[in-house]
Amino acid sequence: MHKQELVSQVAKAAEVSQQTAAAVIDAVIHAITNAMAAGESVSLVGFGSFSVSDRPARQGRNPATGAAMDIPARKSPSFKAGKVLKEAVKG
Repeated sequence: MHKQELVSQVAKAAEVSQQTAAAVIDAVIHAITNAMAAGESVSLVGFGSFSVSDRPARQGRNPATGAAMDIPARKSPSFKAGKVLKEAVKG
């Protein structure tokens, strides 16, 4: 499913215009992004939790040359599905 398909389904389910649904979806994505950029986690009960995890610096290899290279530490977004979502997908 692409964003436009999501917008269409949300607009139909909420009985609002596609423009309104798109604005709401954009606002939700923006709020989650801002919270995670600030290092906070976002929990949507039943759906799942978005969080930021620290990845330590490590040694890696260039796949083309095989030369050793340093990979710097960084933060990485992660998502853990909630119980309701897991059950829905499980079937």
